[in-house]
Amino acid sequence: MAETTPVIREARVDDEAELWPLASALATSYEPTRERFRAGLRGITEDPRAAVLVAEHDGSLVGYVHVLVHEAFHADGMIGWVEELMVGEDQRGTGCGRALMAAAEQWATENFDIAYLAVATRRAEGFYRSIGYDESATYFKKAFR
Repeated sequence: MAETTPVIREARVDDEAELWPLASALATSYEPTRERFRAGLRGITEDPRAAVLVAEHDGSLVGYVHVLVHEAFHADGMIGWVEELMVGEDQRGTGCGRALMAAAEQWATENFDIAYLAVATRRAEGFYRSIGYDESATYFKKAFR
């Protein structure tokens, strides 16, 4: 598929209708609810240490990345974390994911002095390696709902 250059911007609460299908398609472990998604989007957009960046192409939202930063003792300061990255199926392979990750990196490094940016996933390993990310560790989780 041909490379495209999406417009990347910070999400707004009124992006909810277009973001919801992308976010709900990403979920594999849980069944997300619209009400919690709405509240989460509002909370993230109001949090100075978090952002949802969206990709627009031809007037529609085609992807998003949720990035946040927090203090970490082991890093002697702040680290960045990509919580979610989702690109609509019809836009995969167009450079949209790369543009979103570059925007997440820029947001985190321009606004905070982070030691590193990480993403905890086993999905899309080839993609993350192709943009300069190295495998670091596996993670464990314990579900509570």
